[in-house]
Amino acid sequence: MRRLLLPAAAALVALLLAAALLAPWIAPYDPTATALPHRLLPPSAEHWLGTDHLGRDLLSRLLWGARASLASVAAILALVLAIGCAVGTAAGMLGGVADAVLMRLCDAFMTVPTLVLALFMIGALGTGLTNVVIAIALSHWAWYARLVRGLTLSLRARDHIAAARLAGLSRLAIVRRHVLPVVAGQLAVLASLDLGHWMLHVAGLSFLGLGLAAPAPEWGIMINDARPFFRVAPMLVLLPGAAILLTVMAFNLLGDGLRDRLDPALREQAH
Repeated sequence: MRRLLLPAAAALVALLLAAALLAPWIAPYDPTATALPHRLLPPSAEHWLGTDHLGRDLLSRLLWGARASLASVAAILALVLAIGCAVGTAAGMLGGVADAVLMRLCDAFMTVPTLVLALFMIGALGTGLTNVVIAIALSHWAWYARLVRGLTLSLRARDHIAAARLAGLSRLAIVRRHVLPVVAGQLAVLASLDLGHWMLHVAGLSFLGLGLAAPAPEWGIMINDARPFFRVAPMLVLLPGAAILLTVMAFNLLGDGLRDRLDPALREQAH
């Protein structure tokens, strides 16, 4: 059964990505177009999932919401990997005072809960999706830097790294050719497990009004907008909530599958 975990999770993530990328072409309506005479309609042939309190098509808003949420998570991933790899490899390759200073900086970021730190940074930077992405990335990079630094230290003592130095390769070239390809697998596992966590952060901060602003189609905003109508039309809350749940579950399953595939001990247990 565990052998099917990674293909199934990858297929689910691919489906979500396809829905997000193709939203402009497959969404049946403009996600922000209001039609008050058609408000709170049940599912029908015209509106497959019904409409919200402003007459907006729910299916269209969910598809565009996937686009906004997954784009945000992708931007967070890029920033976290860039900062984490840069700091981690610098600390591991330079050692000494530079290593000590960079690791104390990591410790400072890791002592504060990530959501609290993200809220603090949004307070300093201001609201908006760009600042939410930056705040979440800055509150999570330290774990990646720690991982990359540890792997870099273990690789630095190996013979092929010494041979590369003797051959005249610069530190940057050694990192690019011999360090990053090795740490990529570990980073892929950690990142895939964190994607769902970041998705919840983005949705939660948008729910609080700190990310995208209404009427933008985003799952957290949709849940916040639907709160007053929960008793009348519970699907307005349940559908975007289910979309978040499905996406987080898909990323977590993908992370578990990658870990099983890349960890030799777990691979032997599976056999």
